[in-house]
Amino acid sequence: MNIKIKSVRLAMLLVLSSIPLFAAAESAEVTDIKVRETVEKFQREINGADVFLQQASGYLVFPRVIKVGIGVGGETGEGALIVGGKNAGYYRTTAGSIGFQLGAQAKAIVIAFMTQDSLDKFVNSQGWKVGVDGSVALIDLGGGKTIDSQNIKDPVVGFIFGSKGLMYNLTLEGSKIHRQKAKSR
Repeated sequence: MNIKIKSVRLAMLLVLSSIPLFAAAESAEVTDIKVRETVEKFQREINGADVFLQQASGYLVFPRVIKVGIGVGGETGEGALIVGGKNAGYYRTTAGSIGFQLGAQAKAIVIAFMTQDSLDKFVNSQGWKVGVDGSVALIDLGGGKTIDSQNIKDPVVGFIFGSKGLMYNLTLEGSKIHRQKAKSR
């Protein structure tokens, strides 16, 4: 095997193995609290968010997604799928990347499924990869802005907000989302 490929794999392994230090698994109770707080913050900071979420067939909430990178990067976070105002399961998002990057970042992500068909495809998947299994229209909204739900026609819409750190990266492309087994309370 080529020495460059081995070096990249080793660097990726080191970066990805360090992520659990920043994003240890939480109990169901802790995840539920953080998801609720994130939804409340989203609704407080973005005008029209409450109406938008009510129109969605369901939405994923990842309160804290951690990304670290030194040439090779990785990110992970835990969250929940909300359907009809109730938790419909716990999920984890993971992604890896190669390229010029150095630093760490934390961000919150909300992915809304605007049609029942898009929600069903997500729920029935064995692992859903953004850009492969479904396209996510990413909406860039800062605090105080408004969601115009009349103009958003995409079946799956994502929001990244609350970014903290030195590695701002506004993308979900390549993120893999999979359901977690039942969490302990």
